[in-house]
Amino acid sequence: MNAVQRTFVTSTNWIAELGRSFLFLLRILRSLPGLVLKPRLLVEQIYSVGVLSLVIVVVAGLFVGMVLALSGYRLLVGFGAEEALGTSVALVVVRELGPVVTGLLFAGRAGSALAAEIGLMKATDQLSGMEMMAVDPVKRIVAPRFLAGVIALPLLTSIFCVMAIGAGGGYFIGVDLLGVDAGSYWSGIQANVDFSHDIINIFLKSGVFGAIITWVAVYQGYHAPPTSEGVSRATTNTVVIASLAILGANLMLTAVLFGGN
Repeated sequence: MNAVQRTFVTSTNWIAELGRSFLFLLRILRSLPGLVLKPRLLVEQIYSVGVLSLVIVVVAGLFVGMVLALSGYRLLVGFGAEEALGTSVALVVVRELGPVVTGLLFAGRAGSALAAEIGLMKATDQLSGMEMMAVDPVKRIVAPRFLAGVIALPLLTSIFCVMAIGAGGGYFIGVDLLGVDAGSYWSGIQANVDFSHDIINIFLKSGVFGAIITWVAVYQGYHAPPTSEGVSRATTNTVVIASLAILGANLMLTAVLFGGN
C-alpha cells in the first residue's frame, strides 16, 4: 500500500504542477498585449535569447550538414543515386533535424539562462520589490522573455537550416569534397522541398518549440525556491523538461504534418 500511496501522491502532485503551469501560461498570454507599448523590453530580450545564441546555432548547423552529407553520400552511392544528395540533406534538415536540434540548443543555452536569471531575481527579492511598487513582474519580466523566445527560435532555426544545407555544410562536403554536381545538388532541393509544406514546417515547429522552452524556463525560474540550490534545480529542470517536451511535441507535429505522406 505504501508503494501505491507514493505513486498516487506523485501522480497527484505532477497533475497539480501541470495545472499551475497552465494557469501561469494564461497569465503570460494575458500580459502579451501590453508589450505593444513597451517594444524596448521585447527587443532587449530578443537580443539576449536570440542574437547571443547565434554562434552555437551556426556552428552546429555546419557540423550537422557535413555529417549528413558524408553519411548520406555513402548510402546513396551504393544505389548510384549520389545526385540526390542535396534532396536527402535538405529534407532531413528542414523536416526534422533543423527544428529539433535548434530547439535543444536553445533549451540548453537560452532556456537555462532564463530560468537562472528569473530564479536569481526571486532569490534576491527583486520580484517581491516589483510587487511592492505595484509592478506586475509577469508583465515586466516574464512576458517579454516568453514572446522573445517564440520570435527568436524560428529565426535561429532558419539560419541553422541555411548553414546545414548551404555552402558551409552539406554543399561543401557533397560538392567541393565528394564531387557531386552542383547543379544536381541545388535542382534536387528546388524540386523536392515545397515552400507551403516543408518551409512552413520550419516556422510552425520552431514556433511551438520556442513557446514550450520559454514557458518551461520562466515557470521554473519564477517558482524556484529562493535559494542557490533552488535556482540550480530550476535550471536543471528547465533543460530536462524542455528537451523531453520538444521531442514529444516533435513526434505529434510530425504525425500531423507528414503522417499522411
